[in-house]
Order: sequence, then C-alpha cells, then structure tokens
Amino acid sequence: MTFFKKSSRKNYDIFSGHSWYVPGVGGMFFLLGMLLVGALISNIVSLVLLATIPQFPQSHAVMIGYVLMFILPMIVSRSNSNRELMSGNVGYALDNNNFKPVGGIALAAMCMVATIACQVIVEPLMQLLPQMPESLKKLLENMTDSDNLLVNFLTLSIFAPFFEEWLCRGMVLRGLLNYRRRKDSEPMKPVWAIIISAAFFAVIHMNPWQAVPAFLIGLLLGYVYYRTGSLKLTMLMHFTNNTLSIALSNLDSFKEAGSIFDLVPVWAYSMLAVASVAVIVLLVKALSKIELRSKGGNCEELSQENAI
Repeated sequence: MTFFKKSSRKNYDIFSGHSWYVPGVGGMFFLLGMLLVGALISNIVSLVLLATIPQFPQSHAVMIGYVLMFILPMIVSRSNSNRELMSGNVGYALDNNNFKPVGGIALAAMCMVATIACQVIVEPLMQLLPQMPESLKKLLENMTDSDNLLVNFLTLSIFAPFFEEWLCRGMVLRGLLNYRRRKDSEPMKPVWAIIISAAFFAVIHMNPWQAVPAFLIGLLLGYVYYRTGSLKLTMLMHFTNNTLSIALSNLDSFKEAGSIFDLVPVWAYSMLAVASVAVIVLLVKALSKIELRSKGGNCEELSQENAI
C-alpha cells in the first residue's frame, strides 16, 4: 500500500510516467505501429471536422490531428511503463541534467547555433532530390504561412518538439541505448542506437524532402541526448530548427528563392558551410567532456525507490 502512495506522486509527471518502459528494436516498431494507427485516427477526426463544421480552418484541423496522432503511443507507453514498474524492473529517466563541466546555459547556446549550422550544411543534399510534388509543397507552405502564424507556431515550434523528442529521443533512443534482452547482456552500441533513432525520426516525416534533413539533424540530436540525457536540450534544438524554418518561409526573399544558392554566391556559401562544420565540431568536443554514467549514455537508472 505504501508503494502505491509513493508512486502516485509521479502520475502527473509526463516524463517519469514513461521511465520504466525501455523498448528495444521490437518495441521501436511497436511504437511506430501505434503512431501510424494514431495518424489514421487523427486524419479521420480532421476530415470530420472539416466536413461537418463550415469554414473550419484547415490549419486548426492539422494542429488537432497532429496532437491526436501521439495520444495512442503515449497511452500505450505509459501503460507498459506502469507494468514494468510493478514488476520491479529497472527504468531510465527520460530527462536528465548532465551538463558538467560545460554548463547548461553554455550548452543550450551552442546547441541552438549548431542546429542552425545543420540547416546550412544540409542544403546541397536537398538539391539532389527530385522536384517536390505541388500538393506537398502547398501543404508545407500552408503550415508555415503568416496567415495562420499562431497556430503554425504552436504546431511546429511547440507541439512538434515536445511530442517528437519524447518519442524519438526519450523513448526510442533511450530504449536502444539501455535495452537488454537479459540482465547479463550488453545494450546496443551507442553509434548504432543513434543512427537507428535518427532513421526512425526521418521515417515518421513520411517524405524524403523532410526525411533527409531530419536524419542529419537527428544524428546531432541523438549525440546530444546520449551525452547529456537531456530532452530539454533536444527540444530546444528542435524548437530552434522549426522556428527558423517558419521565420525564413515568411521572408519575401526566401519565398522567391529555390535554394540558398539563389541568395548567396557559391563562395559565400562555402565559407558559411565551413564555419557551420566548425560550430558542430566545437559542440561535439564540448559534449565529449561530459563524463558518461554508463555505456548506455547519461540516462539516470531508476528503481522502485525513484517512483516516490
């Protein structure tokens, strides 16, 4: 009875509520399946809203559908976490503060600049992709236009960083880094865990024009999470990336440009790309100074006593 009283205090903490579910590769695909089912449900709800309520804003339907898509995976994850906790298994905290000796504020600033640097570096790769279909192009433009700026900001800059980081770093990467089939077995190597979680991050975007940059920035997000265990940092980086995209999409010069090469000469971009690589290297060096708790990175191991 005492245990239930202690653990109930955590029921209102959304991160702690998922800490004891540590999915491996199978669990990752299970969560992906739940996300796809959630996407189907959310699309039905969005279509019903648009069909039954006259002049219902499409941007509002997209925002509602986006949030609903993650509800099912979160419910299932929470249920699995509670079951693992009741079984006395070990959990791993989704959000940690392993910033020493660099410091949280300094890391936050470096991560934000490195996120912008990633956008610069990925630009040449985007030029190798085929022309984006007009339907997708129009959808993405509607999600960033100034006519629905507040709703688009909430969807892309608030909800997307929260839900996608919870899933891709908090659940998938944390699980891959710490999952063990047996108590005496070794977890997946961190480099593979980071690559697989970045690929998962790319896949859930459902199209190559978003998947390519998502994979590359997912590698950086994964390494940041591996070294710090901090979802706050990765959410901040995700927020920076998406907010910058909204801001640039509403500048007239960027609207008319097909790529960054229409705005700056190749030599100027080359210098900017070199500086961007240097920024990312500096961040990686700073992160490498953080001592690791275990081979699985810096996610704090939890026991039943931590459920207080």
